[in-house]
Amino acid sequence: MSPTLILEPAGRSLCDEPLRIAVRGLAPEQPVTLRAALRDEKGALFRAHARYRADAAGRLDLERAPALGGSFAGLEPMGLLWAMQPDRPFWRLIKRDVQPFVVELEVLDGHEPEPGTLLARAVHERHFLSPGVRRVPVREGRVRATLFLPPEPGPYPGIVDLFGVGGGLLEYRASLLAGKGFAVMALAYYNYDDLPQSMEAMHMEYFEEAVNYLLNHPEVKGPGIGLLGTSKGGELGLAMASYLKGITAAVIINGSVAAVGATIYYKEESVLPVTIMRNRVKMTKDGIMDVVDALKSPLEDRKSFIPVERSDTTFLFLVGEDDHNWKSEFYANEASKRLQAHGKKKPQIICYPKTGHYIEVPYFPLCKAALHNLVGAPIVYGGEPRAHAMAQVDAWKQLQAFFHEHLGGEGSGGCS
Repeated sequence: MSPTLILEPAGRSLCDEPLRIAVRGLAPEQPVTLRAALRDEKGALFRAHARYRADAAGRLDLERAPALGGSFAGLEPMGLLWAMQPDRPFWRLIKRDVQPFVVELEVLDGHEPEPGTLLARAVHERHFLSPGVRRVPVREGRVRATLFLPPEPGPYPGIVDLFGVGGGLLEYRASLLAGKGFAVMALAYYNYDDLPQSMEAMHMEYFEEAVNYLLNHPEVKGPGIGLLGTSKGGELGLAMASYLKGITAAVIINGSVAAVGATIYYKEESVLPVTIMRNRVKMTKDGIMDVVDALKSPLEDRKSFIPVERSDTTFLFLVGEDDHNWKSEFYANEASKRLQAHGKKKPQIICYPKTGHYIEVPYFPLCKAALHNLVGAPIVYGGEPRAHAMAQVDAWKQLQAFFHEHLGGEGSGGCS
């Protein structure tokens, strides 16, 4: 019997679902190397590999067999996905649209550095759009976005989804969340369509228009909506919750409580960007910039502190303790102190050890260092691959449960 690669689910799965990988038909105790690869939207190759040994019956199941080395070691059933690294240096796996990633898996005889014959291979699609989820492009007034709705008619709890520096329209997280019973609007705010190409200024009126669009949508249940923001999107989420009405719950993933790189405007008010201190930039032993100390504290630079004390929103902060983009844990704690000092509800803060800046949907590989658009050079983002991968799985469950609880959705909010 020739070796066979068995995947469950077979053929396709959602990106946030575990994938069971097994091999049958090997020789007893046969050493093999498993390899996984995918290409991103720009054709860049990401790869991982691990060495294994079949059991006495010639079977290999990654849920039971530890990896003996390679891109990772130990019992890591999803390691071949979360341990992927790019062939290009300083390249981050970015997903913009909702087309599936195509993962190629191979089984080779023997162990690296010189694995032998190809024994089996399979191709598997990792999808971002649950069956039946509806994708609705939005061009309403100035708003440029995509709304994702669950298969059946609503109303559903509404969420605005915001990403960070780089801009554009990123849909993959919104599409996955819509499959969990939410109406989710992936919102672009610069570098997309006819929106501004740069982000010198952030006008809250644009975001207010987007919030009102979602609040007034017939398939969105009120009385308020949720916000989900990562990095710069987390900073903007805090500003939205501070200035705008109708925001019941917000999840801030490694966001800043200070304005960074752009002035935030709302009506006659403004929050000026925090001072950047270039003399505090360090270099790692590998010659990569570490900018974690480069921003002046908003406790000193008070003109840059977003007025979170005005907000009646319920907050969840998800924090990577090893974030080197900026001091996310400090920002979450300072936001909490200011909220409580003004009699507001204490936010929930979940800190993840050895976790870096880009806390993605489950099983995305860690981006440890990559080009930063504002800095204009590669910087370190922090994190250790396994700890970061575990944090992503937990954060995904936590944010769904939080939104279900505070926006009145159905179900527990746990992911598949």
